[in-house]
Amino acid sequence: MSENIIKQVNAYYTKRISEFGATPRGVDWNGEDSQFMRFSQLMKVADGFNEQFSILDFGCGYGGMIDYLKPKYDNNYNYFGFDISEEMIKAAKLKYAEDGIFFNKIPLDFQADFIVASGLFNVRQDTSDGEWWKYITQTLDQLNSLSRLGFSFNVLTSYSDSECMKDYLYYAKPEQVFEFCKVNYSKHVALLHDYPLYEFTLLVKK
Repeated sequence: MSENIIKQVNAYYTKRISEFGATPRGVDWNGEDSQFMRFSQLMKVADGFNEQFSILDFGCGYGGMIDYLKPKYDNNYNYFGFDISEEMIKAAKLKYAEDGIFFNKIPLDFQADFIVASGLFNVRQDTSDGEWWKYITQTLDQLNSLSRLGFSFNVLTSYSDSECMKDYLYYAKPEQVFEFCKVNYSKHVALLHDYPLYEFTLLVKK
């Protein structure tokens, strides 16, 4: 995986959390409502699963997903948060010290029942489409290997209104991402593109 991409992503989000603190804007979202809408789509990967489960929030930011999980799942889960930004992890530990375990390097033997990744593939900056797609597929391989029961993630959609699209963001073709997951990871893949945000969510169930 490109070290240059990792460095750019790290710098971008470290700057956001430094400017806006442990808030949705600190992880580059407009507000809590849209943030929670994303979480609700991502957690459909666990629909129908009624036992205690572990969940890895891959690219957790300051850990805001915990505020979504708590009332919905009645603490019937073990939360782990991973982020490459040390500043994000510091903010997460400060805000949610009693609610989860956070790290910026995943232990070699780590696995979780479910993995979610929100906003991970949006900010490509000056990376080419080809290099960014390679980064996406390599990261999805990692999510697949770390998850026991399934994983989910979102990506900005190529069906966004052209006047709203920005050069430094990556907009994927939903059909391409769906096909990649279907061919490489599981027969049980769902594409969610029916909620009012300029993105789609993929659920990969094992």
